[in-house]
Amino acid sequence: MKSRQMSESFRNAIFLALSGGFQDAYTYFNRNEVFSNAQTGNIVLMSQHLMKGDWLNALRYLLPLSSFAIGIFIAEQIGVRLKESRLLHWRQLVILIEMLILCIVGLIPHSLDMVATALVSFSCSLQVQTFRKVHGYGYASTMCIGNLRSGTAALSAYLRNRNKKSLEASVHYFGVIFFFGLGSGIGGIMTQTYGIPCIWVCDGLLLICFMIMAIPEKKEVFQ
Repeated sequence: MKSRQMSESFRNAIFLALSGGFQDAYTYFNRNEVFSNAQTGNIVLMSQHLMKGDWLNALRYLLPLSSFAIGIFIAEQIGVRLKESRLLHWRQLVILIEMLILCIVGLIPHSLDMVATALVSFSCSLQVQTFRKVHGYGYASTMCIGNLRSGTAALSAYLRNRNKKSLEASVHYFGVIFFFGLGSGIGGIMTQTYGIPCIWVCDGLLLICFMIMAIPEKKEVFQ
């Protein structure tokens, strides 16, 4: 018998991906066209402004990039230091921190868009560092490039060798991409309609993740 943590379940990945997509759309459409997740895009845009000598606009992209890196560092520290905690699973603690951050973001006016975007980037980095597997497959819930590569490679492997595990992996990766895209679409529409407070939708999605992780671990037999 081997335990499978509910934090690695596909149902948990669904709500994480919905939240990740929503957050990226929120900062792009509502917070001055800066990505909270797609740091590659931020680096491209930051470099363009730096080459032009446009330091202030370069800062718009440097802040979320730096915030993302800091979040990765902090999430890794939490995982190491609180891994044996019996009061609350460390991944649930990260979810609570993320929810608190997004609650605050929903109160920040447009005059502080750079601060809001940096906080959302911090939130996303906590999530992507903390939740790195779905059914044992490495994935990211806040971006798609790695999932697209892994899903396509797994599909290619299945077509070549008909290994059901490869097909299963491909379905998981493309499933996560689908829900990320769904979250982005919903986030884009709601953000342009309801504005700043709609980021609180992500708090509801993350609350569901918190409750999913409270379900006892599944026992599975591996032969």
